Order: sequence, then structure tokens, then C-alpha cells
Amino acid sequence: MNNTIFTKYHALGNDYIVINPADISSDYLETDQIKRICHRNFGIGSDGILLGPLNSTDCDFGLRIYNPDGSEAEKSGNGLRMFARYLWDKGLVDNTPFTVETLGGTVSCEIRANGKNVKVEMGKVSFNSTDIPVIGPSREMLNEEIEISGRLLKFCAATVGNPHCVVLTESPTPEMACHLGPLLETNTHFPNRTNVQFMKIIDRHNIQIEIWERGAGYTLASGSSSTAAAAVALKLDLCDSDVTVHMPGGEIELQFDNGFSAVMTGPVTKVFDGIINNEMFEWAF
Repeated sequence: MNNTIFTKYHALGNDYIVINPADISSDYLETDQIKRICHRNFGIGSDGILLGPLNSTDCDFGLRIYNPDGSEAEKSGNGLRMFARYLWDKGLVDNTPFTVETLGGTVSCEIRANGKNVKVEMGKVSFNSTDIPVIGPSREMLNEEIEISGRLLKFCAATVGNPHCVVLTESPTPEMACHLGPLLETNTHFPNRTNVQFMKIIDRHNIQIEIWERGAGYTLASGSSSTAAAAVALKLDLCDSDVTVHMPGGEIELQFDNGFSAVMTGPVTKVFDGIINNEMFEWAF
């Protein structure tokens, strides 16, 4: 990867590095490379890597999304907005909607405000345990109980192409997310692990969440987490179909139709372009 060009973006403090596969002559990254690049002391530092654009037979572009631990994510709402901005910056798209293929399904993106705001059709949210997946008989994952660290929690689960566990609480805090999040992420209820959101209902159009992201840890913002949490709030009739999700990094707007298909709109910020030097991978830690 010597002298590989990359671009770094953030979406409400959730930062990703975009690498064009043409620059590394490969459609994948090795686990050790991913861990090193994402490391905030020994590498560039990020919440993940977006590898694209890739060829796709069904969509305009293909995309692979990597977590800092080297695992691959099915979908990332923030990641998709950042990837859309990258395509805009490179002159590969205009204001016309375009499609992106991810492991979690096809999404449609639309550039707004000269790339500084992006609309993403996230697809249909499912609450079915088989789709998510969650162990046990097939059922809607609403208001179930789970014991974690001596606490009995009530949770719901959903998928927007990747798994989510939503815990309702009156006082979501970073400390709660960092303590209970990793325990829920790796709980045996979730065979593919899970993203975790601790959600407070503010009113019919506003919710607040703290996020523990699978494979990444505590996160300031997440598009797929926002979508899942807002969908749960709507499913429980705790909010309406237009929802603003408040996170430590900022706000994302969600709109749902009657079938729980979600449209997400939020900002993207370009941070910098850089060059990866191979010497970064030589240092052992």
C-alpha cells in the first residue's frame, strides 16, 4: 500500500477513510492493514474504511465497509453518505440519484448542498428475529427482556441490512453505552453480534441515542443506528414517521413510509486527503 492516496471524511464526528481499490490493485483489504490504518496512535485513525468504488452488476457502484477490528459491515448510513460525497468530489456523480451495492443490500443516494448533505434511501427495516438475526423462534423483536451485568433490560431488535439492539432508557449516557454496549454486542442472543443503541424518547418527532457500534466501539453518530432506533420508536407508537435523531455528534433526519422503508438525510464533512506510507505497517505493537 506504499504511497496509496486516501481521503478522510466525517459525518457528525463518525469518521471514515475512503480508499479507491484502483490505488491498491485489489478489491479487499487484509485484517492487519485495516487495524493499522484505523488505529488512532499507530495509524491514520478512523471508525472504519470505505473501499470503493467497486464494480457492480446491479448498481452504479459497489462498496465494501470495514470496521476498525477488521470485520466487514453489511451497511453504514454515515459511511454511505461519506462515500457518496467522495464520488461527488471525484466527479463521478452529479445531483442525479445513484445506487450503491453493499453487503446489506442496495441503497439509493442523492447529493445535496454541493456534497455537504446527502440523502440515502436506507431500505426497509425488519423487526423479525430471523432477519436480524436473534436466536429462538421466529418473532417480532419488541419489548423483550435480557439480563446484562446484573441489570434486567427491556430491548427491541431490528435490521436495516445490519443488526441492531435498541434499549429504551430515560437517561442514555456515554458511560452506559461503553459499559453495557460491548456486553450486548457479544451476547449469545445475537449470533452475528449487534450494534447497540440506548434510546430516550423526547417527543413525537425527536429521539436521543447513545451508540455502541459493532466492531468499532463507542461512536458519536451512526446513520444505520439512527434508522433502527427511530424505526423502533415508530413501531412502538412512541413517535411519528418524521423523526430527528439527536446524537453526541449532531442530528440526522429520518422519514418512514407505511412499510417502514427509511429515508435518511444528514451532513458530510471532508477532513483531508493524504498518502499512506508503507512504513506505517512496519511498526509492531
